[in-house]
Amino acid sequence: MLLVGMSYRSAPVTLLEKVSVGETEREAILARLVADEAISEAMLLSTCNRVEYYVVANGFHSGLSAVVREIVGRTGLELDELTPHLYVRYAQAAAEHAFSVCAGLDSMVLGEQQIIGQLRNAYQEADEAGTVGRMLHDLAQKALHTGKRVHSETLIDNAGASMVSVAIDEAIAALHPGFNSGVDVAEGTDILAGRSALILGAGAMSSLAASYLGRCGIDRLIIANRTVDRAQNLANHSIEAGIPATAIALHDFADVLDDVDILVSATGAMTPVVSAADVVDHGPLAIVDLSMPRDVAEDVSGLEGIALFNIELLQMTRTEVPGRDDEAAARDIVAEELESYLTAQRASEVAPTVRALRERAADVAAAELARLEAKTPGLTQKERREVESTVRRVVDKLLHAPTVQVKKLSSQQGGGNYALALQKLFDLPLSTPSGLYADTDIPADLMVEGRIGRMQGFEQYGLDSSAIIEGVAETTKN
Repeated sequence: MLLVGMSYRSAPVTLLEKVSVGETEREAILARLVADEAISEAMLLSTCNRVEYYVVANGFHSGLSAVVREIVGRTGLELDELTPHLYVRYAQAAAEHAFSVCAGLDSMVLGEQQIIGQLRNAYQEADEAGTVGRMLHDLAQKALHTGKRVHSETLIDNAGASMVSVAIDEAIAALHPGFNSGVDVAEGTDILAGRSALILGAGAMSSLAASYLGRCGIDRLIIANRTVDRAQNLANHSIEAGIPATAIALHDFADVLDDVDILVSATGAMTPVVSAADVVDHGPLAIVDLSMPRDVAEDVSGLEGIALFNIELLQMTRTEVPGRDDEAAARDIVAEELESYLTAQRASEVAPTVRALRERAADVAAAELARLEAKTPGLTQKERREVESTVRRVVDKLLHAPTVQVKKLSSQQGGGNYALALQKLFDLPLSTPSGLYADTDIPADLMVEGRIGRMQGFEQYGLDSSAIIEGVAETTKN
């Protein structure tokens, strides 16, 4: 199992948009991936915040090369442009990532539920394209189950929205000294009547901010985004909710600062989009930075007339935010479901080998009984049945303990190679497991968590991460 991806955490929006995949392209991409001899299954998750390729490959290097080759070939981007922003997960780390994503733990808005439907659609598209086998079927279904459990058993879906409301409440307190954030209630009042707000970005976090500002009585919203059409979509939603709103291009946001009281930024950019030079002459202004990494540069803090609040500060100072404690509970559920999934996968990996071993033993017993019959023609029918029964009991008793133990050991962490051991010990037909514990040159339990250009942990296995990248580059050229 191999995952190669890019998300808002690892890449700027401009690059992510180039790598994103439209609905009409996905079937052809999946077909090309499984047409590669290195890949047997493929699934593609593409949203506004991430693009992730889930594949079952016959080896780490070959699978990685195939996926990167596909990305480079489709986008026309140079490998050097991609590698600093791609991340790789292998074996159980890929499964853990999928579960966390579906639980909303890797979303820009913590706990958002939309990703469950997006992953379900990704699975259905791959299934209809014929690129889903047992491994990706099991992965997708378990990930969806995990996401549903997290949202039904915790309040994590409140966490993102709660953080938005807490941050905006702090901004309201800066504008209204008599308002005590954390004690007084702003939602459902007209405390922002006569006020205007500028929102940078048009994603999920921006939508939550627009909704909350509306519920606090804001008179007018301005939505700024690099793609103006997306800004207009959010503005239209606000208008439908009874809040006057307009859309502008992101690069024009400084032109309207004198017209607003609150600036909310949630662009998902990798570098700051708001600097001190942008806002220095536009106070009084309350700024709420909802992005990680920060949208607002550090030099904005401390400017006269500017009150700055960001998620990092709020997370350190506000412990009563609803849903915060449930993040830990959500991660516990992910860990529990991951272990359940891994146990089932380990058992399924060894089951065919156990069956092959018993079939081999039955064939050997049958052959020896045939030889005995040829050498002892004088045995009665009763004697032959007794001999046959004895031979089969001996075989069953000899195999019972090893097969029970190998199933038990294979279900435990680190038991992924018992199937291969049985195959070699008993001279069974060798078949490399297709799942989490494939026999590759990288240990199956290796968690590749760094960016592809900065892979960590390879050296301890005698592997050179730079050589891996060079190998990918070479295969991409060919």
